[in-house]
Amino acid sequence: MNVIGSRPDGWWNKPEAAMREFARAVHTHAAVTGKEITVVFDSDPGGLPETTHVEVVIARRRGRNAADHEIERLVTEDQDPSHLRVVTSDRALIDKVKGLGATVISSGTFRDELDR
Repeated sequence: MNVIGSRPDGWWNKPEAAMREFARAVHTHAAVTGKEITVVFDSDPGGLPETTHVEVVIARRRGRNAADHEIERLVTEDQDPSHLRVVTSDRALIDKVKGLGATVISSGTFRDELDR
C-alpha cells in the first residue's frame, strides 16, 4: 500500500478500487516492458482484473505490515534474491530485503515508471 499511497490522489476513500486500478496499471507496464512483476497486497480487494503479465499475491497474514512480511518471505525463499527488485519506501522493509540480497527501488520512482 505504500506504493499506492505514494500519491495523494484520494486512494484512501476507496482502497479496494485503488488496489484494482494499481494491478491494472502494473499489468500494462509489465506487458509493455516485458518485466516479470509480482504485486503483494495486504488483503484481497476482490474483483481483481485478469493479470497475465503480473503475479498478484495476497498476504497470508492479516493486520499491519502483512504485505511487508509476505515480501520478506518471498525474498527469503528465493534461490537468488540478488535478481529481485523490491519496490517500497518502508525503511524497515528496505533494511530487511537489502540484508537478504535484494535491491530496492523507491515507491515514487516506480510510480514515475508507471506514468511513462
